[in-house]
Amino acid sequence: MRDFVQRVVEKFNIEANRDRVSVVQYSRDAEVHFYLNSYTTKEEVLDRVRGLRHKGGRPLNMGAALQYVRDSVFTATSGSRRLEGVPQILVLFSGGRSSDSVDAAASSLKELGVSTFGIGSRGSDSRELQRISSDPNYALTVSDFSELPKVQEQLLASVQDVAMPVTPTSPTLTADDPIPRKDVVFLLDASDGTRNTFPAMRDFVQRLVEQFSIDANRDRVAVVQYSRDAEVNFYLNTYTTKGEILNSVRGLRHRGGRPLNTGAALQYVRDNVFTASAGSRKQAGVPQILILLSGGQSSDNIDIPASALKQGGILIFGVGTRNSSREVQRIANDPTYAQSINEFSDLPSVQQQFISSLNNVLGQVKPVTATVPGKTDSRMPLENSTLSSSLQSVQLTLNSLS
Repeated sequence: MRDFVQRVVEKFNIEANRDRVSVVQYSRDAEVHFYLNSYTTKEEVLDRVRGLRHKGGRPLNMGAALQYVRDSVFTATSGSRRLEGVPQILVLFSGGRSSDSVDAAASSLKELGVSTFGIGSRGSDSRELQRISSDPNYALTVSDFSELPKVQEQLLASVQDVAMPVTPTSPTLTADDPIPRKDVVFLLDASDGTRNTFPAMRDFVQRLVEQFSIDANRDRVAVVQYSRDAEVNFYLNTYTTKGEILNSVRGLRHRGGRPLNTGAALQYVRDNVFTASAGSRKQAGVPQILILLSGGQSSDNIDIPASALKQGGILIFGVGTRNSSREVQRIANDPTYAQSINEFSDLPSVQQQFISSLNNVLGQVKPVTATVPGKTDSRMPLENSTLSSSLQSVQLTLNSLS
């Protein structure tokens, strides 16, 4: 947990007039290690983080700790710049279920305008973390805190999205934009059956991405592999340049596994990828596109999650092989949105037709009228971040950093 805080702090621009950081540990009681205005350089903050020692204690009073940071840390005297309009961010780490009620304190933080993110281990209550978080999608879970590096980039990207100010003068789509900006998620069948043709699938994704206008305020891309379970390679807000995305795509390795649960994968991208915390701009009117490459019949039900995606406004396109083409047509919004080939090594033969179909559909999408988040002014403070770590006891799983 301490190393995770250190790596996150290393990404911040620590300065009195930029980013400020505080760390609190809690178990039965909360204890501040340093306030938002205790240090003004990254080196001072990092030195203090490296010196953190486990507090210990029981029980785990998360509700009291949340109330404490609201009343004693997110205050002007402790360095909070909330009244100046600086985003206020709380990152909570919890390894167990709270012994006291969390709802009143969590609501109080939300009413104050604090954006709360939660990271829990298998010992924590995922629903409790979701209730505490400003958005259920801001709650992340790992098996244990030794796996924190796996969610570091997702947390940083989500925090950056919250910290990015929305400017009233941000551009909207106009007649000069021939194709609307879009969020595109590739869902790739990475089961044992596609092992030999996975390089062709990877090349297909690469060629499509090369056609996009990748930018934080234009096109965004995510890639998910699935077999029995789904696994995100990168989210919509992980990368902001075409070069970064192409490098990541070129480095994709076949996941493998069985059976092929396409239904569960569709539900997964709906719940975990087409979300604001993962970079989706659905609420801003940006077209949401899912591109499915499936090489076999699903072992589970596809109809319910496919319908849920469509009802959520997701445009589903797909490419199926001789073993899956009818199923892919059922999943797609319209059978014409699905291409059929013998096997994935034939993908180059339908690439241009696929791109034309995608562009034709997007050309009919009504331009968005909502403003788009502008890029952060490098002179502006991004956030006040409070990292408050709660730890139950030395014998139990390490508990939270908020």
